[in-house]
Amino acid sequence: MKQIALEDVVKTYRRYAPIYDRLFGSVLEPGRRALADAICQANPRSILEVGVGTGLMLSRYPADSSIVGVDVSDEMLAIAAKRLKGMEGCKKIRLEKMDAEKMNFPDAHFDCVAVPYVLSVTPDPFNLITEIRRVCRKGGTIFILNHFSGSSFWWFLEQAVRSIADKIGFRSDFRFDEQILQYDWEVLSVSDVNFFGLSKLVEIRNV
Repeated sequence: MKQIALEDVVKTYRRYAPIYDRLFGSVLEPGRRALADAICQANPRSILEVGVGTGLMLSRYPADSSIVGVDVSDEMLAIAAKRLKGMEGCKKIRLEKMDAEKMNFPDAHFDCVAVPYVLSVTPDPFNLITEIRRVCRKGGTIFILNHFSGSSFWWFLEQAVRSIADKIGFRSDFRFDEQILQYDWEVLSVSDVNFFGLSKLVEIRNV
């Protein structure tokens, strides 16, 4: 699996922050909508969003939930903060700059952890998963929304974008069995989302 440095992630999102919503807002919107619907149905008391980015998910969470969004990019967080100012219920939402592979939250702190489009761009997916499991309470819910390779339909596209993906710090070769099925958690559901199943929404019980 391609190695990604944290510094490269920060540089990438510094460059893309001003245009991120235009580039990835609409094309990845169906996945965000599915994630929001799933979390609203679960209706957790507390939610951690890992990789909150420009805050595109913030207005979609349950109104009664306490929400924390973390990201490593100052530029992305600045846009999220501006978006937050115009939202109702913003007092229940807190943004923090933080490396999600080394979070400073206590163990079992959140009922629900959402990880939208982050797992394949973090430097070490194993470290990230270890941390989200640590801060999610036992029996809590983890939602992972991400692209996974291996689909015959998307194989040619994955090969075509490999060189570009390497430059922007995105892993085009990212297998579901290696990144999800290897862990001793309980996978509750897997749904194909976005254009022709480009991404998957995975609901997991943290056991």
